[in-house]
Amino acid sequence: MSRPHPRRPILVLLGPCLLAMALLAGCASPKPVLFSLDAVPGPVVTAPRHVILVRQVSVARYLDRSPIVRSSAGYRLQLYGNDWWGELPGPMVTRVLAADLASRLPAGTVLPETIALTVTPDISVEVLIQRFDENSSGTLVLSAAFSLLASRGGPPPETFDTSVAPPSPDVIGQVAAMSEALGRLADTIALRIAALHRG
Repeated sequence: MSRPHPRRPILVLLGPCLLAMALLAGCASPKPVLFSLDAVPGPVVTAPRHVILVRQVSVARYLDRSPIVRSSAGYRLQLYGNDWWGELPGPMVTRVLAADLASRLPAGTVLPETIALTVTPDISVEVLIQRFDENSSGTLVLSAAFSLLASRGGPPPETFDTSVAPPSPDVIGQVAAMSEALGRLADTIALRIAALHRG
């Protein structure tokens, strides 16, 4: 009689282990796709050479997460499961809003509070974002409030609402619409900053 091959039990044990490892690898979540808002061009506003500081933008807690919020309509929070922001929403909106304002107020110096610099601003901009997602019709809605603080005071806080039709019905279209809406907010804030000087 021939003896059984001594390595056969090892191979029998390795087979299920390798199969389990393959299944685990197949079940692993794919890496998220990262996105960012971007500054958009807007009308140039004539204003003095102020140093303008954009304070850290406050965003509603439901927006303050890595996965991009598609909609909060109908009492349901819908997320893009594998499409994430490349940075925290608050600092990202602060950075992009500062860039939007800088292009609209070229005579001034516009800085986001998130930079590692200590400045004494002539004007501080404070913004609260209450909604920044699509409604039930697929239109991007931005609801915000802002205030301007200057050495000689400033106007009372002001609300701002706008809606933008995304150019495409996917996450890229929504991010483009969000960037456009933030640019519109910058248009309004730039006009209010110019009015401070005229007042």
